[in-house]
Amino acid sequence: MDDPSAAPPGTDRPLRSDARRNREALLAAAATAFARDGLEAPLESIAKTAGLAIGTLYRHFPTRLDLVQAVFENKFTAWVAAAEEAVAADDPWAGFARYLEAMCELQADDRGMNDLASMRLPLSDYIDEQILHIRELARQAMQRAQDEGMLRADVTPEDLAFVIWSHSRIAAATRDVRPDAWRRHLYLLLDALRADSAHPLPVPALSEKELRQAMTNLGSGTACAE
Repeated sequence: MDDPSAAPPGTDRPLRSDARRNREALLAAAATAFARDGLEAPLESIAKTAGLAIGTLYRHFPTRLDLVQAVFENKFTAWVAAAEEAVAADDPWAGFARYLEAMCELQADDRGMNDLASMRLPLSDYIDEQILHIRELARQAMQRAQDEGMLRADVTPEDLAFVIWSHSRIAAATRDVRPDAWRRHLYLLLDALRADSAHPLPVPALSEKELRQAMTNLGSGTACAE
């Protein structure tokens, strides 16, 4: 049954208590579905899990992107905070390492968050802005660690995509076996990123254009504009 008490999209009018409960139920169901199935989780199934009609979902969230933004807003806030802390850290290496761990932790149990971090998708302006802001902060954190001679000099911002891509597969493979196994991989990787462990690399880093194309390739089967 449709929910006539839902506030019109884009307005600040407070929701009635029943509409607020419906919205919260939809967000809880969507968070679970996106974490389990990724951003392609069927909206009809989300509405059914929340005990509501698909029309009610669309009253609250007219597009899939509206729902994605609402579900992941808190995780993006935490991701930005981790990046800001890395830039401000007294120890640049420790700040950089903590940032990577926080980033991986946000994605470890959430396939949808992995989709957002690893793919180039048709996203809302809000999410696009958050991702660009995070990438710039991460670049600054990397530069600080490199300037102090702690992070190998040949690491580029594009190389961080390898952390995200490898982490997503490791987390997916071990989630039901050993949920914290990804931390072992991350710490092995961090040792490889230290300047005092560096050896010449056989091929150059991806260019920004190549990285965008690779992320587009990963997201080519994901539709986020329903």
